[in-house]
Amino acid sequence: MIFLTLAGYLFFMLAISYYLITNLQWYSYKIERVLFHHTKSWWHIVYFVLPFVLYMGVNYLGGYGYIVAPLYVMLLFVWYRGLDKPLVWTGRVKRFVGVVLFVALFIALAFQTYSVLMPLIVGYLFSTFFEKMMFSGFKKQAEKKLNSIENLTVIGITASYGKTSIKNYIAHLLQAKYRTYATPRSVNTLGGVMKDINDDLPADTQVYVVEMGARGEGDIAEISTFVNPQYVVVGKIGPAHIEYFKTMENIRNTKMEIMQTNRLKEAWVHESAQVKAGADIHIYGPDIEDVEATLEQTRFTLDGVRYSASILGAFNAMNLAAAVKVAKALGLNNEEIQQGLSMLAPVDHRLQRIDAGGKVILDDSFNGNIDGMMASFDLAATHVGRKVVITPGLVEVDEALNIQVAKRANEVFDLVVVTGDLNLEIFKKYVEADKLMHLSAKSEMETMLVEETRAGDLILFANDAPSFV
Repeated sequence: MIFLTLAGYLFFMLAISYYLITNLQWYSYKIERVLFHHTKSWWHIVYFVLPFVLYMGVNYLGGYGYIVAPLYVMLLFVWYRGLDKPLVWTGRVKRFVGVVLFVALFIALAFQTYSVLMPLIVGYLFSTFFEKMMFSGFKKQAEKKLNSIENLTVIGITASYGKTSIKNYIAHLLQAKYRTYATPRSVNTLGGVMKDINDDLPADTQVYVVEMGARGEGDIAEISTFVNPQYVVVGKIGPAHIEYFKTMENIRNTKMEIMQTNRLKEAWVHESAQVKAGADIHIYGPDIEDVEATLEQTRFTLDGVRYSASILGAFNAMNLAAAVKVAKALGLNNEEIQQGLSMLAPVDHRLQRIDAGGKVILDDSFNGNIDGMMASFDLAATHVGRKVVITPGLVEVDEALNIQVAKRANEVFDLVVVTGDLNLEIFKKYVEADKLMHLSAKSEMETMLVEETRAGDLILFANDAPSFV
């Protein structure tokens, strides 16, 4: 009986720590985000609070917690099967789970009690403290490596929308003249930038293009003061992550933290930042003219020169223009720039066109902002034929923006497929019932595409929120 009780206790602790650390990993190990910004907070009731109360109650009444443990594991298994972003077993995760089980075992053997919260609290505090110690060492290592690269030019990029695209466009153009390296994928936190420097930044790099993101005040300042960019681009600023920042003023102020560098030469700031031009600060946006966007390319005029690229979406003219301005400042001429633009490939999952089975597929699954989504809808509207959109709507924005999305989707598309439940009620209200379809799980996607789409269709994947959203 004692063995069963102990085994059941450790089994339960393993399961509940798995749930907690998975959620922490999704939200960058910020416990306050898990508690107060989780878009499916009811999960905490079903998969944490109720199992905890049941386990403690059954144990208190008769020591039968070992019965609850396997039932809870089966419940978590059902939850796990619906995830499209399962736990990655990093060193931090292993340390957390190891400490939780060690503390749980110690408490059980030393005090003959079966506390659930104490091991979780100790595990979280220990892993947080340990990571901070490691972080300090990694930071010094990255700082030393940065300083060892002579004459390194650093370009900092931030924006509410399009910062990854701007980064990739700049890196592509500058490769014609410099040994250029950019932070990979959507790496844009201080920890991610430091790891990138330590692991992958080549020692012979001449230009390092760094993307900087934020979920709170000070996030961009710590990156900018660390890498000290000589050149800075602040792209379009909008209500992305408004849930965290509360006001547009807070978002603008946080993005402008990128100016906290002690060796700034030039900065290009989009008009949406609402800042004044200066000797080293150039405002761009109004100077982008005659934008023409088709399902094949985007054209625009900048400073009297006509540019074109096989990049889709009118909003990308703004991102391409920023790259052109930086390239000119670093010595490329118009001919070199246009040649670079002609060979520019779309960023994966950002209005990436794929032709398959007679269907035109626009993969815009990594584009989760209102401007980009509206532009993708406008682009889809140019297609002669049946049009299908698959979207969860927008995440971390107010309801008014999703109403705008739903209304425009109803105007443009013949079939509107809503994934997940986050914005379903809004779409039900503003999209005609005979053209609305709901997918509760992504596992249903393949069957839906086979049954509901056909040759000649345009299919737009607009945003792709993970299952925990």
